[in-house]
Amino acid sequence: MSVNETENSRWRRRKESRPGEIIEAALELFVANGFSATRLDEVAKLAGVSKGTVYLYFDSKEDLFRAVVQQIIIPEIEKAEQKAAQFQGSQRDLLMMLMMTWWNIIGKTRLAGIPKLMISEAANFPELAEFYLEKVVSRARNIIKKGIAVGIQTGEFKPSDPVITTRLLMAPMLFAVIWEKSLAPYDQEKYDLDDYLELHLSTFFEGISTNNV
Repeated sequence: MSVNETENSRWRRRKESRPGEIIEAALELFVANGFSATRLDEVAKLAGVSKGTVYLYFDSKEDLFRAVVQQIIIPEIEKAEQKAAQFQGSQRDLLMMLMMTWWNIIGKTRLAGIPKLMISEAANFPELAEFYLEKVVSRARNIIKKGIAVGIQTGEFKPSDPVITTRLLMAPMLFAVIWEKSLAPYDQEKYDLDDYLELHLSTFFEGISTNNV
């Protein structure tokens, strides 16, 4: 391969990777600064491209945020849906596995900043809020809700409203994530997040279980 061919090949690889690099830069800045405060020229600078290059791939900052969700978060939702569909075992074990997976992939990583961002910015960007609710929150809820409904039908769980029970399972974990990304740095009373999660899940499942597994 000639020098020119080698350079052209590198350029093509670089060009193909640019959308991903821009998305990664956007994620970092969205989590650090929030949606409103993030500027596309900052995203471009962090990604090592010009602002014009960003516009070659994304029509707006809103479009870029949707791409972050579609490329980074939705694949994790799809994996969870596949795991749930293929799972062999009790519904408690399934839900425990799903919650721990969410905690390790979302709750304990930079992606934990996205739920906080959406809650704080939803009123200002209703279209993005609707998009996030449809593509992420509703799909995640449906996985959990189905597991709870099956557990109730099989007698593993006590009768309850699956919609409410799903929210009760998810709410303390979401609260912990938001707390860590907001007030935790100023809180003098520290606690271990893994212990918090373990106590929440054990208490929750003891409360809904019929011990008929």
